[in-house]
Amino acid sequence: MNIQVAPLAASHFEGLRLALDAVAREKRYLAFTEAPSPSDAYGFYQGILTNDHSHFVALIDGEVSGWCDVLPTHGQARRHVGTLGIGLLPSARHRGIGYLLIQAAISKAQSKGLSRIELTVRVDNANAKALYERVGFKTEGLNVRAFFIDGAFYDAYAMALLQ
Repeated sequence: MNIQVAPLAASHFEGLRLALDAVAREKRYLAFTEAPSPSDAYGFYQGILTNDHSHFVALIDGEVSGWCDVLPTHGQARRHVGTLGIGLLPSARHRGIGYLLIQAAISKAQSKGLSRIELTVRVDNANAKALYERVGFKTEGLNVRAFFIDGAFYDAYAMALLQ
């Protein structure tokens, strides 16, 4: 098995959208419950490439198995802030791939001037929270009823990494 972490490229778009869709449909980890349409997703990914934002994919034997990005927030007063997003297919979890992805994404984001990286993680996702803490994220608060999935509310931790 060959595992590689690589910067996003146009050749990854379809595999990335399929991975996003698979993780989203689990309804446990993302704000999405399904991927956007191919045209919307590819337009979004192209914008990441055009603007040289921090976005990496995990490839297992050449297939996209996960991703991590740190995308800038909006507003001049928050130009130092990015938001981290990550997802892994079930077959890629618990192998250290998430750690590799986060390290790559954070490194590039910080090299681009982002000194505060934020994320939100559901309180029932202890594995992800532990990973974020391992790379230095601190819990800053609790967002009550932050997610609403299939008739149920879920709280989420607000976390941040400061450089």
